[in-house]
Amino acid sequence: MSEPATSLAATAHAAADDHLIVCESVVRIFQHGPIEVQALQGLDLHVTKGEMIAVVGPSGAGKSTLLSILAGADSPTAGTVRVAGWDLAKLPANQRVGYRRGVVGLVQQQTSRNLIPYLNAVDNVVVPLSLSSYPRRKRAARAAELLDRFGVGYCARRLPGEMSGGEQQRVAIAVAMANEPPLLLADEPTGELDTTTSHEIFETLRATSAEDGVTVVVVTHDPTVSGQVGRTVAIRDGRTSSEVLRHTEELEDGQQRIVAQEYAVMDRAGRVQVPREFREALELTRRVRLTLEANHLELWPDDRR
Repeated sequence: MSEPATSLAATAHAAADDHLIVCESVVRIFQHGPIEVQALQGLDLHVTKGEMIAVVGPSGAGKSTLLSILAGADSPTAGTVRVAGWDLAKLPANQRVGYRRGVVGLVQQQTSRNLIPYLNAVDNVVVPLSLSSYPRRKRAARAAELLDRFGVGYCARRLPGEMSGGEQQRVAIAVAMANEPPLLLADEPTGELDTTTSHEIFETLRATSAEDGVTVVVVTHDPTVSGQVGRTVAIRDGRTSSEVLRHTEELEDGQQRIVAQEYAVMDRAGRVQVPREFREALELTRRVRLTLEANHLELWPDDRR
């Protein structure tokens, strides 16, 4: 009996090692005077190393709170949050700065918040390098290399105010990637851009994930953006409620198509959020009837009404 148990433990450990992000039963409560607001209510999320996912959900669902916790700017009230081996729930303040400088890069929606307005593009990229142990004499060359890679080498001596929104976001990605973090967080990175520029920025993020093995988490309201990743995670009422998984399928004529399948996410307590459109279509209310079949579970409206 001991050998199977050991094998299962080893398998579980190996699976955990494949995840750069592990969130389990995460709770975040904000206190506003006598009122408590639960921004996260038992959220679960696992993201594999090198994966690129989109996080979607209505305003107030908990997306920004989750991003702040992953960025090291906030701490969970309860639950487990591990990123690249760092336990963020127990991370002391004196180590939080090191985490934010070396483990995570952040690109925000407001281009003005990503860059220092009185520094040119090269100097903006040099800032995170100067806060690390990167050799001083190599910083300018590293910055120029990143700007070239992200297609804005010609902006090297320009101030942010002299760049377009798309150029600023590309420089912001270069800043975020300066110290080669394993995790890149992007909060509505295309929210202020036109459709064409948004597509270009998203392609830049996707290339960064594919070529460098960086884990990328994009928070977005844009369905055209969320539809371009392999996995879209929806958050509702502070919990992960559903996921859409996409894969490429080859047709008989040699053409390819993207197939998307939506799944409900079940937490450790067995709770599942049924999408609102499903509830409304079947008039599901407070009570539903469950039927266990041989290989599936049926959920029926309350027929006693």
